[in-house]
Amino acid sequence: MLDTYKTYPFWRTRLCDVDAALDSAKIGQVHTLCTSAGGRTIRYITYGDKEDYSRTANYSSACGAHKPECYADRTGKRPTILLIGSTHGGEKEGVAALMNLISLLETGKDLRGETVPAITDVYADNKPRIVIVPIYNIDGHVRCVPDSMLGESHESVRHHDQGNWKDGSFCEWPEVKKIHPIRDISFLGAYFNDDGINLMHDNFFSPMAEETRALLKLADEEAPECIIGLHGGSNTTNELLQPDYVPVYIKEAVRRMAEDVARRQSGRGLKTHVYPISGESGFPPRSFNLTSALHHVCGAVSSTYESNMGMSIPNAFTAEEILLHHYCLFESLMALAWRL
Repeated sequence: MLDTYKTYPFWRTRLCDVDAALDSAKIGQVHTLCTSAGGRTIRYITYGDKEDYSRTANYSSACGAHKPECYADRTGKRPTILLIGSTHGGEKEGVAALMNLISLLETGKDLRGETVPAITDVYADNKPRIVIVPIYNIDGHVRCVPDSMLGESHESVRHHDQGNWKDGSFCEWPEVKKIHPIRDISFLGAYFNDDGINLMHDNFFSPMAEETRALLKLADEEAPECIIGLHGGSNTTNELLQPDYVPVYIKEAVRRMAEDVARRQSGRGLKTHVYPISGESGFPPRSFNLTSALHHVCGAVSSTYESNMGMSIPNAFTAEEILLHHYCLFESLMALAWRL
């Protein structure tokens, strides 16, 4: 197992480091989201003042009235961006990136000690409100021993992230989703909270997990224009996934941002991939997941960002490449690229 902390000093994903960053924050305001199934406190940090939308209806009712502004009239208001790290506890790439983003917003320098004007200057110009949940699935995150999946084998990642059945075999993706909640196994992977719930696939109409209820409540209260969940996707070339069960204009907004992110990645000499706009036809149906649910709570442009994990299989990115890929996403978010 790679000693990520020794090899890459800018890679900070341990809960103690996240807690230290939040405890020492001078600019951001730290809040409690909820207590996890395992009794751990989930916290988040905000930058910028919260907008008052003086709403008269929830999002569904406002759309029913053909007046979404009755939920959140964003005319002349600064946008809010919600970033969510570690929905699956073994996918720590987004946590490392968010820790560097927090450092940039707090000190003007990332954890490498470098400035990133493409993030900080554009943030200062556009002044969006930023809401960051560094570690959402805190139970799974703590259960996952490696600080990163850099250099890890396919088998190691399956063990740590998805777990093992009672016979010792790996809970492979996507078969691991056949049982939910998942409990009768020999090792509970980091995908799940301590109740065996995959927060990406909760029962969103009657949440089984307090974490789900609290995150949906946060999205409703903040009414963000854009929500991005930061995930790891094996050794994929980093991409913004198209959400399902959302209006076409939301898919088009995700596509615009994906193209902007790809342009920034190409400019840095990084690999790129733009995910095509998808439909929901055919059987079996596509999953109505956390990304979908977050849109329907608040109307946000909602997407999942799948990051390369640097595993010891083809198409492995380095730790710095993974960080820079996320920087291109953050730059695009600060530039409000979904609106372009």
